[in-house]
Amino acid sequence: MDALVAPPTPTAALALEAAIEWCSADLVNHCLRSWVWGVALADRDSIAFDAELLYVATMLHDVGVADHFDALEVPFERAGGAVGWTFAAGAAWPAERRRRVFEIIERHMWVSVNPAEDSEGHLLEAATSIDVAGAGIDQLDAGFLRDVTLALPRGKFTEDFGAAIHAQAVRKPTSNAARLDDAGRVSAGGAVWQRVLTTGAES
Repeated sequence: MDALVAPPTPTAALALEAAIEWCSADLVNHCLRSWVWGVALADRDSIAFDAELLYVATMLHDVGVADHFDALEVPFERAGGAVGWTFAAGAAWPAERRRRVFEIIERHMWVSVNPAEDSEGHLLEAATSIDVAGAGIDQLDAGFLRDVTLALPRGKFTEDFGAAIHAQAVRKPTSNAARLDDAGRVSAGGAVWQRVLTTGAES
């Protein structure tokens, strides 16, 4: 498991450190699981991607729901993107690479991202959809899903993240968080994961 979640570069390791500092333990585990799912999907579909870029974006993609970075009106994925851009600037990344971090984080809340146009954005959107909503969970082996989740437990992620998304939806009714909340996808995803973890059934 250590090899699966290991940061690919020193800068990526600092992104993990930032996530651990400002996010709950369950949210950090969500970020780490999402990284594992994203890499697994890339391997399965032979998608080339920038590992450092995806790792940094994955570790910071939900920082916009953390207390210290929760924007009053800006959608949480854009707030998180701004944190990612600022982190990248601090890492002395060039302007285009900073912009890419912002894009990848923002796009993880899109309905879908075309892998031919943005491989990292596609992988983060697909991986977080698996981990939050159970969408596309059958793309990965159930035993692999259980093993990773045993090592990186979900804890109260479904309940706490669902509450955070609902709070976002109330304050930002036109946001993607409101769409997610209205559809009940977080709680539905928790039920999917419960089935996978207890019975091995993916549907």
